[in-house]
Amino acid sequence: MNNTIKPFKKILIANRGEIACRVIKTCNNIGIETVAIYSDADQEALHVKLADESKPLGGLTPAESYLNIDKIIEIALETNSEAIHPGYGFLSENIEFAKACVENNIIFIGPSTEAIEKMGDKVTAIQTAMKAGVPCLPGTYAPVTYAKAKKVCEEIGYPVMVKASAGGGGIGIRKVDSAEDLEESFKQAQSLAESNFGNSKLYVEKYMTNGSHVEVQVLADLHGNAIHLFERDCSVQRRNQKIIEETPCTKLSQQKREELWNSAIDLVKHINYTNAGTVEFLVDEESNFYFLEMNTRLQVEHPVTEMTTGLDIVDLQIRIASGEELSIVQDDIKQTGHSIEARIYPEDPKTFLPTIGKISSLKLPTKKNIRIDASIFEGYEVSPYYEPMLGKFIAWGRNRKECISNFIKYLQSTEIIGITHNIPLIIEILQSEGFENHEFSTNFLTDVFPYENNNTSDEEIVAAITIALNEIFGSKSNSHNTNNWKMQGRVSQMNQSSFGGLGW
Repeated sequence: MNNTIKPFKKILIANRGEIACRVIKTCNNIGIETVAIYSDADQEALHVKLADESKPLGGLTPAESYLNIDKIIEIALETNSEAIHPGYGFLSENIEFAKACVENNIIFIGPSTEAIEKMGDKVTAIQTAMKAGVPCLPGTYAPVTYAKAKKVCEEIGYPVMVKASAGGGGIGIRKVDSAEDLEESFKQAQSLAESNFGNSKLYVEKYMTNGSHVEVQVLADLHGNAIHLFERDCSVQRRNQKIIEETPCTKLSQQKREELWNSAIDLVKHINYTNAGTVEFLVDEESNFYFLEMNTRLQVEHPVTEMTTGLDIVDLQIRIASGEELSIVQDDIKQTGHSIEARIYPEDPKTFLPTIGKISSLKLPTKKNIRIDASIFEGYEVSPYYEPMLGKFIAWGRNRKECISNFIKYLQSTEIIGITHNIPLIIEILQSEGFENHEFSTNFLTDVFPYENNNTSDEEIVAAITIALNEIFGSKSNSHNTNNWKMQGRVSQMNQSSFGGLGW
């Protein structure tokens, strides 16, 4: 890559937290000016301080701030920003936001609106993948009524997964083990899909027992060039949400890895995809893989790919969006060593229920082969409004064993005091025999770490957030009492746009 050329003069970052800070870092390296946006709750946030310019959005909830398309476009025009980087979450896969950028002659740093539309709805994405020749699990491949779902489930056999067509982040998903459980699970998933995504459509697919969640990072430019940056194993999850990711996937043979990469590229070329994206698969115990979905944005776990390839994916995103041709071809890309990422959350590590508080003491030592992507600091308060991830810790080693050892030592040397967090659980996972021996699936936490309530329902999570909000605002003035906040409505908004998408 020729880093001496600046693709844009100024970019607005339509996000917050660690991902906003991460994008700012790359822009600084290239010499691009940055504009940060912030809600009333984020006036003292780190991304606000790091950007060249910062503009207020107003409001507190996501709907009032980081999901306010009109206000964000207004700020972009006011600051003469040539492009917008959406990060992940919030508006990163919102078709209306991408269209608004196009209509206002602002470059959206992401794929075309057509690609977002094709991959945004899970059913449409599955249908498209099938046309591209990518293997898919048995299922309905279309939204279904309860009566149709019942018939299909009898044909493909239990267990099955009932999923929201417009879902994400584990919301609106129900595993169904028997015909007796289908009706109630269908109703629950339908209700959650409607309240969280405004779309109650559901589809059904065969549940894969002991499956692994493996994804392929792809990049494609506006000139017809497409490459992959290898795969990531994201199987360690709670509530269908990833908490540990690594690359390479050591469960697959080299031949299977190459087949996986080729399938991802086939889909990219089939839909004329551009910019960065991730094609996600489920892999069974015999290494057969099946299309799950495609995320048309930068992934939370992209740092492990960067650690093993030496590439800056955000830099590549920006250059592709500016019209530059990819300066690397597939044979140029080499993967060196092994990398593991852990998402650090303010939550009880035994129940996965969210916690609140302020960081009173923070020690994150600087260590070779350890990367920290975070926006926390001493005095940082966990916000009840947005995705609560404290940050991502990423380790590298010459091999997987060394990487795990490096990571455990680093995590044991860190100190985050004032809030309850999941670092003890991360250490326990990394030290476990199952993880060390590559014997883990998406059921790993449930099977190996059978903590009470670790399958906390969506309803329980919403209740926990409500309690957290009550604790925060209960002692405030009357203008901030819980009745005025219309608690359940606020929780529903947050769960839809942030908590449900990446964390709580």
